[in-house]
Amino acid sequence: MVAPRFVEQLNAQIGHELAAHNQYLAVAVHYDALTMPRMAAFFYAQALEERDHAMMMVQYLLDTDADVVIPGVAAPVASFEGVVAPVALALEQEKRVTEQIGALLRTAREEHDFASEQFLQWFIKEQVEEVATMGDLLAVVTRNADDIDDIEDYVAREQGGGSADPTAPRIAGA
Repeated sequence: MVAPRFVEQLNAQIGHELAAHNQYLAVAVHYDALTMPRMAAFFYAQALEERDHAMMMVQYLLDTDADVVIPGVAAPVASFEGVVAPVALALEQEKRVTEQIGALLRTAREEHDFASEQFLQWFIKEQVEEVATMGDLLAVVTRNADDIDDIEDYVAREQGGGSADPTAPRIAGA
């Protein structure tokens, strides 16, 4: 049985993931408006990934007969100055999510909720990748803020879609 304290925190995390989804949509729209289609596509894909993370958490709660509560989320930051600010915000968001996942893991361990601890292992690996990706992207956009073609070329070259991860948790509704 999933620890009640973990269920409460995972439901809150569903909200955080959905807020990240909305934030990445706002970032994608910003880049779309700047006619940066590769950056826009990258962040549209990131938005879908965050939604999928929320739905993985929903599926886990459903699978464990725990109550699912979809929390409301605040509006995202929708106005940005230039090309660097949105990526800086994205990196901070990924660092915050990493801390949130760590707090969930601590709760699972404190509650001796081994199934939930195992469920979180994929998210821990995912956050390492996400922070590294956003850190690299921030370095590139900072260095090339005056040359959006170089930024677009980097995204096309380095951020191509990867294959599906067979170790990822199931996505509710997929």
